[in-house]
Amino acid sequence: MSEKITNDNLGRADVITYKQTPKNAIVVILDNVRSRNNVGSIFRTSDAFLVEKIILAGITPQPPHRDIYKTALGATDSVSWQYEEKTLNAVRSLQQKSYKVYAVEQVEKAKLLHNYIFKKEDKIALVFGSEVGGVDQLVVNECDGYIEIPQFGTKHSLNISVSTGVVLWHLVAQILK
Repeated sequence: MSEKITNDNLGRADVITYKQTPKNAIVVILDNVRSRNNVGSIFRTSDAFLVEKIILAGITPQPPHRDIYKTALGATDSVSWQYEEKTLNAVRSLQQKSYKVYAVEQVEKAKLLHNYIFKKEDKIALVFGSEVGGVDQLVVNECDGYIEIPQFGTKHSLNISVSTGVVLWHLVAQILK
């Protein structure tokens, strides 16, 4: 039998210490994501994986908002974020800073997630699109690559917050090797 570890005994950093902790060179870009709950969940997941920052683009809601706070559980205070009116501007700016930008999307030339190999020194930006339409085609056209999460059921996609967690876990698991 094994006892559960209490939150107090997990040894997690406080917000000040977290902000000083070196981050993974990963930027999450949310392209016109509508749901505040999904945005909050992505903040929380980004905190867990030491994401460098989140870019909230287009109509993506921004903190402060109680629905974002409800799922973020304080991660809006720990994870750096910025707003960008146009997703394309964020993509191009990161590319100029040597980031490889990947749309997480079902497109013709997408590689399945498990076929991607990432290294600690890679600078990666991941674009996640709206819950209904996905990543805008103009944004897809500017990306350096495309990641598709393999799925085997009857549904065509995963919830965006789930997709973010799956892709970040895969990426960070490789970085930690």
